[in-house]
Amino acid sequence: MRSVIQRVKRAKVTVDERVVGDIGPGLCVLVGVTHGDGPAEIEKTARKIAQLKLLRGPDGSDDVGARVSAEESGAPVLLVSQFTLYADVRKGRKPSWSHAAGGDVAEPLFAQLVQAVREYGLQVEVGEFGAMMDVELVNDGPFTIIFET
Repeated sequence: MRSVIQRVKRAKVTVDERVVGDIGPGLCVLVGVTHGDGPAEIEKTARKIAQLKLLRGPDGSDDVGARVSAEESGAPVLLVSQFTLYADVRKGRKPSWSHAAGGDVAEPLFAQLVQAVREYGLQVEVGEFGAMMDVELVNDGPFTIIFET
């Protein structure tokens, strides 16, 4: 499971001009699922999303010692499934998607990740699995972490 975790001032996902997920200050996380992902990857990814100290402190400070996690601050999380995180572009000019799990595998694992993050008591908004989505965000920092289990 590969994740791009971004600290955001706001983020929104729209499908066919319909807003399906919308948050204020918090985390926007793009998630790719690969073959072999399962409960261990879901648990570890959910824990990292909830507990990494990435957000500004209560006073707005971005000092390393002042940062807090989404769990500590109660910040919302927007989770967006994105199979393109597993693109292989080492050869040729066309990406290969062979490392990305198919929708029949990835969709239930993504749903389990959503539930696992919610179990930390967080508000979780989501994109629409398999849809063509417009993802808008204002990255705070910019602050972006790439995480793989």
